[in-house]
Amino acid sequence: MTSEPRTAPGPGTQADPDEPVHVWSLDDFEGLDFDPFLHDRLKDGRATRVQLPFGQGSAWLMARYADVKAATTDPRFSRSELVGRSVTASSPHAIASQKASLNYADPPRLNDMRRVVARAFTGKAMKNLQPTVQRTLDGLLDTMERHGSPADLVEHLHGPLPLAAVADLLGMPQEMRADMTSWANVAMTPGPAPAQSVDALKTVRETVVALLDMRRKKHSDDLAGVLTAAAEAGEITDDEAVSLATAILVSGAHAVRNNSANMVYALLTHPQHLQRLRAEPELIPQAVDELLRFIPHRSGVGLPRIATRDLEIAGVTIKAGEAVYSSYLAANRDPEVFPNPDTLDFDRGPIAHMAFGNGPHHCVGSMLARMESELMLRTLLERYPRLALAVPPEQVEWQRGGLIRGPKTLPVSW
Repeated sequence: MTSEPRTAPGPGTQADPDEPVHVWSLDDFEGLDFDPFLHDRLKDGRATRVQLPFGQGSAWLMARYADVKAATTDPRFSRSELVGRSVTASSPHAIASQKASLNYADPPRLNDMRRVVARAFTGKAMKNLQPTVQRTLDGLLDTMERHGSPADLVEHLHGPLPLAAVADLLGMPQEMRADMTSWANVAMTPGPAPAQSVDALKTVRETVVALLDMRRKKHSDDLAGVLTAAAEAGEITDDEAVSLATAILVSGAHAVRNNSANMVYALLTHPQHLQRLRAEPELIPQAVDELLRFIPHRSGVGLPRIATRDLEIAGVTIKAGEAVYSSYLAANRDPEVFPNPDTLDFDRGPIAHMAFGNGPHHCVGSMLARMESELMLRTLLERYPRLALAVPPEQVEWQRGGLIRGPKTLPVSW
């Protein structure tokens, strides 16, 4: 990785030629190592200009908690202004559809779309889904036990469970789920094979279209039914229904897969924390929040926003038309908000972390992700008092070139 400043902002920006541009190459890291580039940006004391591996030009990067919070809630920054533009980016292509996506919408349209999706993500809905997720979890671990120790937790648990949970939420029949976890993983790993990522997204989208067509013929109260009913009522378009279901399916299957595996890896490499949760299982919800804060669960940053007018923020002047990224990872390690931020600490109490984003684009599936993670940790701790890595930590294989970080395999014994 290089963070050498340079002064050629490239096409498509209005950069001050005197403002240094830091090249951020998004190298892969082993384990849960935190990107030193972000540590350096936290020390800068102001926003910095960066260039990512793909796209054109440069963009501003917000790293400090207060600056990230301000940039992600300021209505003068727009996601819809991204549509049709080439901006320096972490991915060679857009993962979500630009024309009908929640990710590329601004209020008030964004609020309308979120309101529809929220009907399937209520506390009651999560409570009703929890027994189904628990049964699936227990069945997966039963199968793993029949396989015998050691076994790969990614293969037996972290891969299949998140897909099953989000597919159950959507109301997706079993015959539609074949290979869906693999398609989601390929879609979210665009760097090494962009064409394969595009093909995977197309396959997932085609499956979603077929599912929504089924729900139009036979209504239901699952998420697919909610989306089709909203489309029929004119609250959202058909394209928006497909885009919303696709995004939730891909992110639910892939992000939770990696985040939950990261959590187990973190506990297995922090034995005192693991021992404490065994002794105090009531701490699991609090521990999950701290793990979400502590774990560098993605590579680089997500989508930027475009300034719609000149403004002052984070100690710099941002001109209309310039792109602004906000690093939730960096914000979660800001020492002004989290004392000793590089330490995993289950005694922090209520944690206002940004692992699920912030502002209008806060993750709609955060309740489901939390529920899955808590169930996995609680069940693993109860069933396997001797759960341990089956290989030294340095021999765990990690995914390469993915937008979401996580172990490729997680061999454990019990």
